[in-house]
Amino acid sequence: MADFFNTISGLLWGHILIYLLIAAGVFFTLRLGFIQFTQFPYMIKVMANSRSGAKDGISSFQAFCTSLAARVGTGNMAGVAVALYLGGPGAIFWMWLIALIGMATSFAESALAQLYKTKDDDGNFRGGPAYYMEYGLNKRWMGVLFSLCLILAFGLVFNAVQANSIAAAFEVAFDVPKYVMGLLLVCGSAFIIFGGLKTIARFAELAVPFMAIAYLLLAIIVCAMNASQLPDVFMLVINSAFGFEQAAGGAIGYAVMQAMIQGIKRGLFSNEAGMGSAANAAASATPNPNHPASQGYVQMLGVFVDTIVICSATAALILLSNQLVPESGVTGIQLTQAALVEHVGDWGAIFVAIAILFFAFTSIVANYSYAETNLLFLEHNHPKGLFIFRACVLAMVMFGAVGELGLIWTLADISMGLMAIVNVIALFMLSGIVIWLAKDYRSQLKQGKTPVFDPSQKPEVLKTLPKGIWHK
Repeated sequence: MADFFNTISGLLWGHILIYLLIAAGVFFTLRLGFIQFTQFPYMIKVMANSRSGAKDGISSFQAFCTSLAARVGTGNMAGVAVALYLGGPGAIFWMWLIALIGMATSFAESALAQLYKTKDDDGNFRGGPAYYMEYGLNKRWMGVLFSLCLILAFGLVFNAVQANSIAAAFEVAFDVPKYVMGLLLVCGSAFIIFGGLKTIARFAELAVPFMAIAYLLLAIIVCAMNASQLPDVFMLVINSAFGFEQAAGGAIGYAVMQAMIQGIKRGLFSNEAGMGSAANAAASATPNPNHPASQGYVQMLGVFVDTIVICSATAALILLSNQLVPESGVTGIQLTQAALVEHVGDWGAIFVAIAILFFAFTSIVANYSYAETNLLFLEHNHPKGLFIFRACVLAMVMFGAVGELGLIWTLADISMGLMAIVNVIALFMLSGIVIWLAKDYRSQLKQGKTPVFDPSQKPEVLKTLPKGIWHK
């Protein structure tokens, strides 16, 4: 069975997704005028004003924290370690690259999610790829397919991955049995996910900035302690990415491909650009300025923080140590712990365990919120179905805590890959609307106005929008 899943994963990532995701990133980067680079200072400005403006739903800052809670998790600490172990230091370069071009893809999916958002029975905004597939493309079947993939990936498999890393880290640091940690995670997750979308948003708003800053501060201290080695580490990443390190051994082609595959896989798992997941959080916000494109700017910054900042911090911790040994079997969260122990002593393993608890636990509850939005897309507020689904999520958290890492990661790769394929196809089909939204927003900025969305300028789009959201 494991061989079958590995074959499927290899087919998706070795022959389809690498090219599809790079094509999407390059396409939107070019068509949006390199927006992630030319508008980078403006992204920060929008984020600075994102706490206000939420009369309905949640604020843009809460949506940013919810999406960052899902992004910043196992992928940043265990995923980076897996990429380095399987793909070598060059995997980090490809992780950076897919993040930089993926920022434009993230703008596209987040702006569309805002445009086609709806309201649920509790007054919360809901939306995401399933919704823009149904309303924007008039293809509900496509939205149903995406929703099923996302529910499998985020509601079930990814939460098992997060629980697996927490349990493994606490077993190393505190000798806590995995089943005990699994039970504690189930109880904590149940308390928050039964509280609803706004409870999840408030929790993320408090936990995410704290955990990210603490982890980055420690990484900065370690880098400062080893400042003289940083240029060599950077050149090791670049040389390995293009096979210069392996050229003498004659295995350059295979080494470069492994670095690309692992870097892009783990990069996408971490930053989720093009996957369509963070778009669910983007849709739940009341944007400020009140224009769909403003959430595109906010979510682009999320991709940057996740990969260019936090993943790079983990990569530096590992590459500045002597713990990355091919074929050693030390990978995942154990490799990150071993690296930090080398730098700061035994308390490093404890720090990583606590950090991954924050990182991965917030990912569990944010992942659940994505899955709930897509379950509501399928069922339209069916209380019994929602209760059963929550029970299944908690069961997968327990399974992940005690399960085997390799199979869980493979299932995560497959479900993530299927999601991304469906979403990227939809993004290409709706690319004209994305470009119109970006041009309209930037045109108003150039005129010195605070951008406000007026869909009546494009009647063919206006008639496809859900009623009562953007209509005057």
